[in-house]
Amino acid sequence: MASSLAARRLLSRAAAARRLPLSSASASASAPAVAPRRFSADAGPPPPPPTLPPPPLEPATEPPRSEGAGASSSSSSSATAGAGGDNRSSPGASAGARRQGGTGYEEEQEKVLRASLLHVPRMGWSESAMVAGARDVGISPAIVGAFPRKEAALVEFFMDDCLQQLMDRIDAGEGEQLKNLILSERLAKLVRMRLEMQAPYISKWPQALSIQSQPANVSTSLKQRAVLVDEIWHAAGDTGSDIDWYVKRTVLGGIYSTSEVYMLTDNSPEFRDTWMFVNRRIKDALDLQKTFQEAAYLAEAVGAGMGGTVQGVLNRAFQNRGS
Repeated sequence: MASSLAARRLLSRAAAARRLPLSSASASASAPAVAPRRFSADAGPPPPPPTLPPPPLEPATEPPRSEGAGASSSSSSSATAGAGGDNRSSPGASAGARRQGGTGYEEEQEKVLRASLLHVPRMGWSESAMVAGARDVGISPAIVGAFPRKEAALVEFFMDDCLQQLMDRIDAGEGEQLKNLILSERLAKLVRMRLEMQAPYISKWPQALSIQSQPANVSTSLKQRAVLVDEIWHAAGDTGSDIDWYVKRTVLGGIYSTSEVYMLTDNSPEFRDTWMFVNRRIKDALDLQKTFQEAAYLAEAVGAGMGGTVQGVLNRAFQNRGS
């Protein structure tokens, strides 16, 4: 009896020992599914989501300092940013600054070209004369490289400057004196006034004609001569707008070009023969009986004035002088 009771106790203890691992194993098996859904004081709060790094700040540019503003250089970062925003120039302001810089650069180029004319009688219409002119006005000779057509730019500047001088002289009072003259005398006087401006450069003017006749320059040269002839006709009192407008300017353009070439071979005192030549050609051009003959002659003269057959025009000029 006692032995059977002891045997039962042993069996009950063994059964209890076998149930304990089963319960703990089942608890541990179900733990991963339940653990994420409950929080305990030991586990603590869930980790925060990862934070992205802040975007990089734009580099702050220091605003332009005015004179006497060096004492306020040690300001806070927020104050510096605010000052940079206040002093930031708008697109319109920056464009205006560029235009002002371009205007100043053009003024420097004009100074160089004007000073270069003083060296043309000795150096010709050349880059060397432009370099010497830049040094005269205290500008770096490197500015000469900014001219795409160096020698042509110098000749074209001279043509524009002479036209402006002619207009200034007419406006200054010489235009009133022209009213007392007949048309042929007014035209002759205006052509003479313009050609006299070339007298200091007469020894180098064949080079200028050669530069103007180059393919890259001939278009600008023709435009400048057309404007010159038009201004001479206006100053002489011509206000017509009919078909004669073109005829008059073509004829006068030929007279001017012929006289320009004739002036190159004139050795008379103060170009006296050239002025007589101009007077004869203008009187003949205004004579209706010689219109066709002069048109053919002046057509040849236009080509000669732009670097064509100069010798043919000179021969014709000497023939007319002898007649």
